[in-house]
Amino acid sequence: MGREAVCTAHVGNEAAEVKALLESTTVVLRGDIKRRWDIAALQQLRIDGEALRFDVGGEAIALQLGEKEAERWLKKLQTPPPTLAAKLGVSADNPALLIGPTVGALDPALAEALAGAVTGNPRDAAMLVAVLSKPAELPRLADFHAGMRCKTVWVVHPKGPDASPSDTEIRLELRSRGYVDNKTSAVSDKLTATRYVRR
Repeated sequence: MGREAVCTAHVGNEAAEVKALLESTTVVLRGDIKRRWDIAALQQLRIDGEALRFDVGGEAIALQLGEKEAERWLKKLQTPPPTLAAKLGVSADNPALLIGPTVGALDPALAEALAGAVTGNPRDAAMLVAVLSKPAELPRLADFHAGMRCKTVWVVHPKGPDASPSDTEIRLELRSRGYVDNKTSAVSDKLTATRYVRR
């Protein structure tokens, strides 16, 4: 969601100037008042004058954002986040060809996103979704995609500082083959996906 504002926050009986952040799943306050709330836990979302107000965990909260900014925050808070399928751009009308995983079962979040949106025919695929578990799979992925008509491949791989293959390994291999990365999306707590497009 990515909004932030410096404002006066009233949290219960406390009041202070804070930096308020509206993230994809949380509202965060930094400064003299520190809080982090899951968006799903916010109750009684409303605008009162120039303040965005809500209740959470037994506390009444008011963020003095100004009328226009409070309206923007309220709209974002009330809009459900896009599904993983929407982020990947897969659907029954825009199916993906899936390769991998070579180790273990398909991640449940990815399986849910791809349900009803996978084809077994490379000619019908709008994109390739490749689940990688080791660096040695990178050349195989690139060679496989080279024979497909679609130009897009989502590379799904472990995330974190010790991930293998790493973002850098994937980027170097695919860029050396004429791909450009242009979007990323979290898949689950353990996996991330990066979209590459063949030039």
